[in-house]
Amino acid sequence: MELINEKVIEVNDTEKIMKIFGKFDENVKEIEKKFNVRLLARESNIKIIGEENNIEKAELTIVKLMDLISSNIALDAQNLNYVIESVEKGESEGLESLKEIVCYTARGKKILPKTLGQKSYIQAIEKNEIVFGIGPAGTGKTYLAMAMAVKALRREEVSRIILTRPAVEAGEKLGFLPGDLQEKVDPYLRPLYDALHDILGPEACLKYREKGLIEVAPLAYMRGRTLDDSFIILDEAQNTTPEQMKMFLTRLGFGSKAIITGDVTQIDLPTGKDSGLIRVTKILKDIEGIEFIYLTQRDVVRHKLVQRIIRAYEAYEDKLSKPKISGDYDKIQD
Repeated sequence: MELINEKVIEVNDTEKIMKIFGKFDENVKEIEKKFNVRLLARESNIKIIGEENNIEKAELTIVKLMDLISSNIALDAQNLNYVIESVEKGESEGLESLKEIVCYTARGKKILPKTLGQKSYIQAIEKNEIVFGIGPAGTGKTYLAMAMAVKALRREEVSRIILTRPAVEAGEKLGFLPGDLQEKVDPYLRPLYDALHDILGPEACLKYREKGLIEVAPLAYMRGRTLDDSFIILDEAQNTTPEQMKMFLTRLGFGSKAIITGDVTQIDLPTGKDSGLIRVTKILKDIEGIEFIYLTQRDVVRHKLVQRIIRAYEAYEDKLSKPKISGDYDKIQD
């Protein structure tokens, strides 16, 4: 049994200590629980009490958190849990790269990667013409692609943004929808509008659309077009057929970039229909200029329950004798 030790971290900033401890000491309680240590605020320092190995992990966690705070990055539950998990797994060295800002929203909020997987995704978008972002819900696949598109438009690297997704019902039958054509397809495109409004603001978004700088349309509208000087995002690509995927990829014109996002565990195609996203990972995996980024439940940046839900579904599927849904996801990474 190891001896109980103490270590003092000199912070010399009471405001920073308050941020590390969190509201009602919720951050400290999480660190204490994870590493089986005791944390105490002493004047402008933090004292760690526990076994030596655990103290080292808790100290490294606090140092990484202070680094984020010094960079004016909000210390929310997601950031805290990711830093703790990275330290526990011995993967904390790359956390400095999470401070690199992609762009700012209309309200001045920083958009930046929150996980190393998201950082790899952004780097892939920067250096490739076509990038596939594949992973579960909540990993920021579409939102970060949208942020990179806005960044490229603001820098005049492209002349327009084109956002598209297949109009496939998610396990529901919506029946006949009233209204004109735009009103019929808008419900399918709503998530794209929401992300745009958050990044650009409603007024700027409307102005860009009226000027033709941003186009939001169903995938079927892409047929027969050649898209030059554009930043194109295909969302919900797991619901494309192989024919639709081929059609979309061959629309790419000069000076353009295409980002394809999808979650192969949530396919809404009719029974018997193959997913174009699953098939394309086998066809294009060795093509230069195309990169596949696989995000996991570790990259989920929504409520922490989303990670637990994903794990629970995976565990449940493992118990079934039938092939599990995420099996295809595992296979396409081999």
